[in-house]
Amino acid sequence: MADWNSADIQVVNDYRAQLGETPVWCARSQSLLWVDILQQRLLRYWPAPNGRTEIHAMPLFTSAVLLTNKEEVFLTVSQSGIALYDYAHQRFEPLCDYPTDAADTRPNEAAIAPDGALWFSTMEPAASRTIGSWYRFAWGDVSPRRLLGSQLVPNTLQWHDGHVWFADSLRHSFYCAPAADTALSCLTTHPVDGIPDGSALTTSGQLINARWGQSRLVRCRLSGPHMRELDALPLPVRQPSSCTFGGPDLSTLFITSARDGLLQPGATDGALLCTATRLTGQPAGHFVY
Repeated sequence: MADWNSADIQVVNDYRAQLGETPVWCARSQSLLWVDILQQRLLRYWPAPNGRTEIHAMPLFTSAVLLTNKEEVFLTVSQSGIALYDYAHQRFEPLCDYPTDAADTRPNEAAIAPDGALWFSTMEPAASRTIGSWYRFAWGDVSPRRLLGSQLVPNTLQWHDGHVWFADSLRHSFYCAPAADTALSCLTTHPVDGIPDGSALTTSGQLINARWGQSRLVRCRLSGPHMRELDALPLPVRQPSSCTFGGPDLSTLFITSARDGLLQPGATDGALLCTATRLTGQPAGHFVY
């Protein structure tokens, strides 16, 4: 492969997540944040100068800790609702409750849209019923607005070339809609091989997607509403869950993984991985408030 090298994949630290998810690179602090959803933990890793990792307790089913326009204040998405999180003092400021129409679900994917609003998804914890949804929440809203229902395991959330992209993992498909179509009513479907989980996006419109259960990342080219698979990168974990670009020039790819559901997890299952690439990632969005 021209742009990445499987021989350079490194295990970051000794932590092994039950369900590692939603890695986000904070350029201001040069650190990576991600969550272990099932262990109710926020993890934060500073590659320089000495590879320090900090762990904070989180509310039940915290699926994402995202950036805001205020330094060291983050946005949390959990079954308790949406809140601002003062990292230094470990204090939460609730913004809204969990959606009232999302009974029997937990939050899953989450990302900040180009306009500074939060988008997030919900799913049944057992992933056996199509009761998941996509929601949008902006500063000043009283509650999240439901965008699309009847989802199994809604995953991935990226905006590119005038379109928003997402996946339903257990339907083995990606979907895209015009970015202006916040009702997600005009969807284009792209079936894929395997179980698409979280993704990263490069500045050149390449989607790097974690394939749960397949020990690999798949690279695709996005162009308007079209997707074309390019190649894949094998990984030393069975259940890669998501990825993002970080480092000073956003060329280091960080990959989360999970041990959940494995009867005999391997030594690296659940690990955070990283690899240097010749790709450049998109910076993470900031919640505007």
